[in-house]
Amino acid sequence: MALRVLKESPDDRDEVEALFDLAFAPGRTALSSYQLRDGVEPVSALCLLARDDYNVVTGAIRYWPIEIGDEKAPAVLLGPVAVHPTRQGEGIGALLILESLEIAADLGWLRVVLIGDEPYYRRFGFRRALAEELRFPPPTNPNRILAVELGPDAMAGVKGDVRRALSDSA
Repeated sequence: MALRVLKESPDDRDEVEALFDLAFAPGRTALSSYQLRDGVEPVSALCLLARDDYNVVTGAIRYWPIEIGDEKAPAVLLGPVAVHPTRQGEGIGALLILESLEIAADLGWLRVVLIGDEPYYRRFGFRRALAEELRFPPPTNPNRILAVELGPDAMAGVKGDVRRALSDSA
């Protein structure tokens, strides 16, 4: 079955939210990463979805603007990314991650941060960020804070509190 990767539009919002609710518990908005999303618009150019031949959303990914440390180093927070349970294991999540990281680099973003499982995200270049380097709002397991550099040494010297940013400019 063929997939089409598309930029998420406002008309897709309800269907994408339903997928996120299906893939994650309804209490997903209580996670610490959602504190960084509250009151902030996602980076629309990086929010993608996959539709199948029946026009059903089978996967979706969103990114949010964040700032790191006193220098307010710009970065994007990856997540959530979800694939419909009936389509997991087909590479849809990987496709969305790879395509969106490429777009992020093309747009000039230098850093991507997420909270997730390092064994899964390692294949996309993500590495564990030291807890003393990046501090997320509690409660966050510091072993799950991951980052990838989209430019040479983009994380060099970048440390401190991770805060929401109010714009999605690169």
